[in-house]
Amino acid sequence: MSGPSTSTTKRPANDEIDKLLNRELTAVSRDVEVDRILRAFKLNPYDILDIDPSASPEEIKKRYKQLSLLIHPDKATHPKAQDAFDILKKAENDLSDKDKRENLDATIKQARIELLKSLNLPPSTKDDHAKITSLSPPWSQQMREKTKALLIDEELRKRSSPNRDNNGFDRAAKLAMANEGREAQQKDEEVASRKRKAEDDKIWEESREERVGSWRNFASSSTGNKKRKKNKVEILG
Repeated sequence: MSGPSTSTTKRPANDEIDKLLNRELTAVSRDVEVDRILRAFKLNPYDILDIDPSASPEEIKKRYKQLSLLIHPDKATHPKAQDAFDILKKAENDLSDKDKRENLDATIKQARIELLKSLNLPPSTKDDHAKITSLSPPWSQQMREKTKALLIDEELRKRSSPNRDNNGFDRAAKLAMANEGREAQQKDEEVASRKRKAEDDKIWEESREERVGSWRNFASSSTGNKKRKKNKVEILG
């Protein structure tokens, strides 16, 4: 009588080995991702989330959910998992803030324009342009470095200016822009008022002949009535 097949006997052991390897791979992946986030450039949320700046809000939220589950301190054994998790959360919050994301995107756009200018290329140049695809270091790396330099400069300006709000905007500049807006509105209202007056004067002038004619008719009618009354009085006398 033959004994149990070798493949059947070894399968449970193989399954346990596979599970162990998967757990180890997952643990390694968690540690690798924690290290990546800790090394990422902290002023660029796109780098922290490892996502393209063209990503939609939905894609950003999805990416954040994936990474937050992967490196969550309750699951990751990395000693700095909590730090990485906090950094990741801040990055997601910054990209969810409309003003902050617009400022970041403007800086990235400026980096692109300056790089293209250094290559004597117009701002409308596509990434698949021959001069760009043949660059060394690659265009993507140069964009990251240029964006990083601009963000650092911007951060230094924010820290050195006591007149900036929590978002880094110069309060004096914002006040000046608000005043300019009010002044512009007042000027628009003055122009509109003068325009209305000019239109009223024009209408008044255009109807002048009609008014004069009406007055003449009225005057003529009044004179005729007086003459008729005078004749009537003389006859009665």
